[in-house]
Amino acid sequence: MENNRKPWVNWMFFLASLLVVFLLGLLISNIVERKAEAKFAYKPLKDIGQFESRNEVWGENYPREYQSYMQTADSSFVSKYNGNAMIDMLEVDPRLVVLWAGYGFSKDYNQGRGHVYAIEDMYNTLRTGGPTGNDDGPMPSTCWTCKSPDVPRLMNEKGVTEYYTGKWASLGDQVVNPIGCADCHDSKTMNLKITRPAVIEAFQRKGKDVNKASQNEMRSLVCAQCHSEYYFSNKLPGKEKAQYLVFPWDNGYTVEDMEKFYDNVKHTDWVHSLSKAPMLKAQHPDYEIYMTGIHGQRGVSCADCHMPYKTEGGQKFTDHHIQSPLNNVANSCQVCHREDKDVLMKNVYDNQDKVIANRDKLEEILVRAHVEAKKAWDLGATEAQMKDILDGIRKAQWRWDYAAAGHGSAFHAPVETLRVIGNGIDIAQETRIKLAKVLFKLGYDGEVPYPAIKTKAEAQKFIGLDMEKLQIEKDKFKKDLVPVWKKSAQERQSKK
Repeated sequence: MENNRKPWVNWMFFLASLLVVFLLGLLISNIVERKAEAKFAYKPLKDIGQFESRNEVWGENYPREYQSYMQTADSSFVSKYNGNAMIDMLEVDPRLVVLWAGYGFSKDYNQGRGHVYAIEDMYNTLRTGGPTGNDDGPMPSTCWTCKSPDVPRLMNEKGVTEYYTGKWASLGDQVVNPIGCADCHDSKTMNLKITRPAVIEAFQRKGKDVNKASQNEMRSLVCAQCHSEYYFSNKLPGKEKAQYLVFPWDNGYTVEDMEKFYDNVKHTDWVHSLSKAPMLKAQHPDYEIYMTGIHGQRGVSCADCHMPYKTEGGQKFTDHHIQSPLNNVANSCQVCHREDKDVLMKNVYDNQDKVIANRDKLEEILVRAHVEAKKAWDLGATEAQMKDILDGIRKAQWRWDYAAAGHGSAFHAPVETLRVIGNGIDIAQETRIKLAKVLFKLGYDGEVPYPAIKTKAEAQKFIGLDMEKLQIEKDKFKKDLVPVWKKSAQERQSKK
């Protein structure tokens, strides 16, 4: 059959075939190269000591992880509710000042920033205060426990109980490196590792060995070392001089389980300065709430959402830019969920809207309960009359705080969080009915006025805080101590 195509057409087919072959060659070469990279046996540049706390030293061996970790310094993400920027939560919600009257959180409570700021923010908060009767400052050394990889080193050097004994400022020249590599990893194997005794001890009391946890469980447990509810005990046998850090998990992870634990050991964090109720302060029960939610029940780890895997140059590694999944939806949420980003974020915000609306209502009721209890005391109420009322305030606010203090409770377990808040509202309202009866018996017939607390300053004045004096004390404390911290950090860096 005669070929009627013109010569130039044949040349086009020939050149096109050459181009396809060339591109296929490039593709095959790239695949082979990436497979070779993936099989490459990584050899660390230098040995890392068992208690090496300087993150930049680890970064020499693991540059991708270190570079992504340093991105936690970015505080620009803002979601519908909070984000990772510095936010004065007492200014946003002055009712918190009244709820925490008599406790350090009424002085200062800022939303936490990225891990790289852990040390700096500890020095800046008014809650760590200044010297009170001694040069070491009022807060116990235990307050450093979750802030630095220097802590495992100090626990090894001093002993755990001895580390928990003393004042916060006494370790100001020792704790200088922010949360990082040595908090979660074994320096030789890079396996995930529990470095804080509270998790180990909590498992032991439940008859479990945390060392038998699976790799997937460890991807949450290393986070649980710090993102959990805890209290400081000075009642442990042989450790009475220490403020020993304990996780109240003996009965389980629910709000009722931990309340039962605290009631059994007769623990009170502080006595409310208005109502005189023996209060419990929830810290940040993120792990506990996560365990009651659908992700925890289905085996999705903390790292899956907050530290998802990523690939660079054929190398798969964990992204150590620890952040909200809402700022990384593609790599976090959409690995499992196929919905559009906007749909997924709306789902989260809808849950948050419902939770926060109910939480705000409970806050208002609790403020009224504290103020009404103070009125009852002022009118001469007896301890017998107030006993059940104070217990009701304690229980209701514990439920509010359990729901409010967790980072992302409305995401981790919205159903459980709403249940807890609803239960808190019931208890608080029943308590106010009892208060109304006591007030009536004391001759007070009417509504106790709600305080004028539209701003943080008004609320702090209402509970009797002298913020100007506190700030002066804090500024002096920082002037004396921060240079010591910075000098020590520079000295440690120079020994790198």
